[in-house]
Amino acid sequence: MTDESPIIVALDFPNAKLTHAFLDRIRGRHCKLKVGLELFIAEGPGFVEQLTRQGHQVFLDLKLHDIPNTVASACKSAANLGAWMMTLHASGGNEMLQAAHAAMSEGDHVTKLIAVTVLTSLDQQQLHSIGMQSSAEECVIQLAKVALQAKMDGIVCSVHEAQAVRRRWGLQPMIVTPGIRLRDDNKDDQSRISTPQTANESGANYIVVGRPITQAKDPMYAMDQYLTHWASNDS
Repeated sequence: MTDESPIIVALDFPNAKLTHAFLDRIRGRHCKLKVGLELFIAEGPGFVEQLTRQGHQVFLDLKLHDIPNTVASACKSAANLGAWMMTLHASGGNEMLQAAHAAMSEGDHVTKLIAVTVLTSLDQQQLHSIGMQSSAEECVIQLAKVALQAKMDGIVCSVHEAQAVRRRWGLQPMIVTPGIRLRDDNKDDQSRISTPQTANESGANYIVVGRPITQAKDPMYAMDQYLTHWASNDS
């Protein structure tokens, strides 16, 4: 679905020192970098700004969910850090998402906004436990509808729902799929996982991969394995 590398490496490190040690090991390798809550809280906005100044495209994954004005202001701040893309929860609703879009449209901001639908750590039983009686796919479709009506650039969903999103909305929305593992990888705390090849075939633009790359003995080789499987035509 994209000519550039589809890999977004999740920097699941507790501090900048370990992050830089990892980046030194993949120096020159083209990929995008995801900064999530752990690293952002540990190192602060300045660390994101540092990464962007070094030429990295940073996916700021903070999953914003608050009142519209607060989220809109946070989006402006993230854009000022140079973030390539950032996440909001689609369940924050239309007004919150529209406020975020309006804030990004006011200036020369180029930060993409994507809405998180259903976390890949949630299986059907867990969805029911929090009051969501529909299937994961039905929940994703409904939340994607809210997000895309609010002019988000795309959504985050598992591979299992990506194909349904493509069938309904075509090629327009960007789709980012977490929970990506090779068949022999440990699934860690993910519930709805899939392979890079299936993600590609299902219409994903980007795949988020963390520990299988960041904790690998040879992270560049691990990244190459994911790229190979992404492009594979084998079953």
